Amino acid sequence: MNNSVTNTARLLWAGLRALLVLTLVTGVIYPLAVTGVAQGLFNDKANGSEIKADGRVVGSSLIGQAYNLPVKGDETPEPDLKWFQGRPQNGLGTNSVNTQYSLILSGATNRSGDNKDLIDWVTAAKKAVIKDNSVPGYTVRASDVPADAVTSSGSGLDPAISPEYADIQVHRVAEKNGLPVAEVRKLVDENTDGRTLGFIGEPTVNVLELNIALKGLVAKS
Repeated sequence: MNNSVTNTARLLWAGLRALLVLTLVTGVIYPLAVTGVAQGLFNDKANGSEIKADGRVVGSSLIGQAYNLPVKGDETPEPDLKWFQGRPQNGLGTNSVNTQYSLILSGATNRSGDNKDLIDWVTAAKKAVIKDNSVPGYTVRASDVPADAVTSSGSGLDPAISPEYADIQVHRVAEKNGLPVAEVRKLVDENTDGRTLGFIGEPTVNVLELNIALKGLVAKS
């Protein structure tokens, strides 16, 4: 009887010690080590790839933002055309909770290429892109509109657009802000990221970073 109690107590004490050691290693030491390495070597990424402007955080380089005019009553907010616009946000679907990424909700369209809703979205988006970006002296043709201008990304939160989509917005942005077209196009070139390692993926333009640069250019003008 005494041996049984002693053995049980010894096993319980061994289990408790293992629990304490594993808790210390996996619950304290390991998280602190990973956090220390991340903060030391990858500080920007570890903190959400924040983008700052005017001394404050205005967003993340990983999450897209909407550039809309303020909502008036129950009206649907319209794009603020003085800014470069990102990809459509149909990936988020229709909701009343997150219309401008105040919260991070993500989702794809999950519709086939011949789905009527998707076809209607793309058709309406293409007409809007042509209408919004055609200004005196510059007309956008249907063949000029790239796919990312009329479709949302898989997450609905893509922060970047193609250089082609940015390029067809240049004349409109220049006119709305009273800037020379050449200067706005230079901004696009300066904010275009090439392929990773020179051959992976496609060139992209981060819309938030581009609009921050645009704000600075307007302030200087």
